[in-house]
Amino acid sequence: MRFEGTSAYVATNDLKVAVNAAIALERPLLVKGEPGTGKTVLAIEVAKALGAPLIEWHIKSTTKALQGLYEYDAVSRLRDSQLGDERVKDIRNYIKRGKLWDAFVSDERPVLLIDEIDKADIEFPNDLLQELDRMEFFVYETGETVQARRRPIVVITSNNEKELPDAFLRRCFFHYIRFPDQDTMRAIIEVHFPGIKQRLVAEALKLFYEIRDVPGMKKKPSTSELLDWLKLLMVEDITPELLRERDPKKLIPPLHGALLKNEQDVHLFERLAFMARREGR
Repeated sequence: MRFEGTSAYVATNDLKVAVNAAIALERPLLVKGEPGTGKTVLAIEVAKALGAPLIEWHIKSTTKALQGLYEYDAVSRLRDSQLGDERVKDIRNYIKRGKLWDAFVSDERPVLLIDEIDKADIEFPNDLLQELDRMEFFVYETGETVQARRRPIVVITSNNEKELPDAFLRRCFFHYIRFPDQDTMRAIIEVHFPGIKQRLVAEALKLFYEIRDVPGMKKKPSTSELLDWLKLLMVEDITPELLRERDPKKLIPPLHGALLKNEQDVHLFERLAFMARREGR
């Protein structure tokens, strides 16, 4: 099983190496990078490329590790017992399988995505150490041990909101997705907008990377935001010449709401425009 990218996902050589190394080592692939660099989509595309089923576990701040294994609904069982329901005689009727359980018992070797693991409590990764290492867990309510039929391909994403424990990191193969350079970005754009006018792309990319290089930005625009912006430029029929303008009064790019996502960055560009106008007097 080797990942070589897909027609819908431009994977750099080092990313392909990382994915295939994690598959060969049978270790979770921990992927970090700026938001919008394709971390979550990577797992989806790996599953497509390998023809494997995809199981997605999207982590929230309230998610507990046990939920990935199973959940026991004691409240429903109590209610059913009060109503005289026959289902209460079998506790298995009140155990809901989690995403890891689904991955462990899958008929085919699946790709398991644990998305944004750093959103959860700091102890969350440690609580999954044994399960991800041994590929088994114990169900206390039924007394059974669930073992993986085959070790799933595990892709874990993180936005670096929290530091992950060393013991957890030791068990992973790590890869940081660097922000795409202009050549890679052109390839990504061509995948999403085949046949797009290259003059428009050239001017848009030049302006996009200039925006990212502005010191003091709170949130730099990402790949997904660039794609949204390009789509709007085409819908509104914005010309390359308009993007090339350097009129101080138009320092903020057209349709900037697709790129600048908070008032601090908008104010930053407004101040830069004001300073440019003063210097131009």
